[in-house]
Amino acid sequence: MRPYAPTGVIFLLILYFGVQALTGERGLLSHGERAEMLQRRQVELAGLEDQRQDLELRVRYLRTDNLSRDLLEERARVILGFATPGDYLIPIERPATAS
Repeated sequence: MRPYAPTGVIFLLILYFGVQALTGERGLLSHGERAEMLQRRQVELAGLEDQRQDLELRVRYLRTDNLSRDLLEERARVILGFATPGDYLIPIERPATAS
């Protein structure tokens, strides 16, 4: 049994790496999964880029040298809680403050 031990270990290593080469995370058979993950990440990246572009535009219009009255009014309404007649309001109970 002793002379066959190195051969058995080498065989098991070759078998292990062969299985990993086919079915592992970066294996030959996992190309479809990687392509799907890449597609999901590209969609997520596009959404984040759109969100960043929108935020950069809002910041640009809120600067004092290039102030947009419409955006300023929208932000003030959101922060102060003002609403137009067509808006839907959800009442939130606020805790009573001590006088």
